[in-house]
Amino acid sequence: MELRTVLETERLRLTNWLPEHADDLFALHGDPEVARYLSLEGSPWTHQQVVDRIALWEDDFAQYSMGKLRLIRKSDDVLVGRAGFGIHPPTGEPEIGYALFREHWGSGYAFEAAAGLRDWIFRETDRDHFIGFADIRNTASIRILQGIGMEPTKIEREPGGLMCQFHIYTRENWGG
Repeated sequence: MELRTVLETERLRLTNWLPEHADDLFALHGDPEVARYLSLEGSPWTHQQVVDRIALWEDDFAQYSMGKLRLIRKSDDVLVGRAGFGIHPPTGEPEIGYALFREHWGSGYAFEAAAGLRDWIFRETDRDHFIGFADIRNTASIRILQGIGMEPTKIEREPGGLMCQFHIYTRENWGG
């Protein structure tokens, strides 16, 4: 697979992950504060988990034409985090997610990426909705989901065991 830009927002370029980006993803998800709300244990990812996740995201691109993406700041080509769509295993629904390096928290990048992805999925696919969820303690992430117009649906455990607030966004609610 080759590197390709999937989406651009005002400040960000979203590109696919390649195996040679493993160290970047390890730096992001190896940070305990970034990992805190991403698994039941809140443990940083191991190098093997990073390699496996990049392979999964490559497969998602090949099979579903969507996946998690690198967030590159256009002004200086700095990696600020990742965002994109995965496939929620229990239902097969597209699921939006994001994680940023701590030094970029509060910069609006997660919101900008999520809003761009919301518009992208309805412009580029025939999907009629997508979901998102966040650990109920992760108020910043919940604010982003609701800030892009997602509606809360239920609170339940996600497949990894986290108690999460689930949200949905439908094509009929999209104003694009």
